[in-house]
Amino acid sequence: MKVPIGRPSLRSYLPYQQHTAAHREGLSAHFLGTSSVLLSDGRTSVLSDGFVTRPGMLRVAMGRIAPNRALVRAAIERLRVDTLAAVVCAHSHYDHALDAPVWALETGAELVGSESTANIGRGLGVPESSLRVVGDGDTATYGGFTLTFLDSVHSPGDHYPGTVDQPLVPPARAGAWKTGSAYSVLVTHPHGRVLLQASANYRPGALRGHQADVIYLGVGTLGKQPAEFLHTYWDEVVAATGARRVVLVHWDDFFLGLDRPLRPMPYLLDDLDTTMSRLLPLARRDGVDVVLPVSWQPSAPLAGLT
Repeated sequence: MKVPIGRPSLRSYLPYQQHTAAHREGLSAHFLGTSSVLLSDGRTSVLSDGFVTRPGMLRVAMGRIAPNRALVRAAIERLRVDTLAAVVCAHSHYDHALDAPVWALETGAELVGSESTANIGRGLGVPESSLRVVGDGDTATYGGFTLTFLDSVHSPGDHYPGTVDQPLVPPARAGAWKTGSAYSVLVTHPHGRVLLQASANYRPGALRGHQADVIYLGVGTLGKQPAEFLHTYWDEVVAATGARRVVLVHWDDFFLGLDRPLRPMPYLLDDLDTTMSRLLPLARRDGVDVVLPVSWQPSAPLAGLT
């Protein structure tokens, strides 16, 4: 089948675009592209991934990459992050774990994830006292947030499988940031329950018995998968947890910098139009609100769900 040229337009999906909401009560969120989400209750904040360097495609394919500390510092200042307790990596690929150690070093937050993530932190000098390695079912509490880590799997077509078995010192090839363990992260707070599902895949039955109000739902590469795969993914993650809202993540072209509006991946790599054409009917069937997040803007992910 011939692949269309270019990339999908977001124009058709403007009705789903998130509304800006300043923090008043409850949880606020900032989306930083890919699957990076900053959650805060005004006293404590936790961050998933924090990937802001976003090296270009040519450098990723043919060169060596390293975190850009200036971009991380600029993000910290822009978001006014002064209460960051933890940086959590869904898995250890560079688009999740490249910048995470720098956030930990700059803010004093714990770096949380697999042993592979810990070795990425060690390579940048994160002290052992700031590393937390977690396994299936482990929990970690930060202020009003309790995080539960549930084993998951990377989306189909993992380019960098394996583990990081020694401290990773950048710059290095992108493939040095191997997957490690993949997690679904359930964030429980007195104001509600949020599931961070970075990779568009599932372990059958893994989320049954767990409830979520909102899911940050990874949809990367779903446009290249059979329709049946997306349907099962929805049922195993969204329907299984009873979520009433999904915020779509990992759909944007992470080879482009965050100084520009987010754009979908080119058709060569994914097909957001196909994903949306299959996902939206399932959302209507189950009465689930669908949100397309905007980078940097504050939002209230739990608003209107009470």
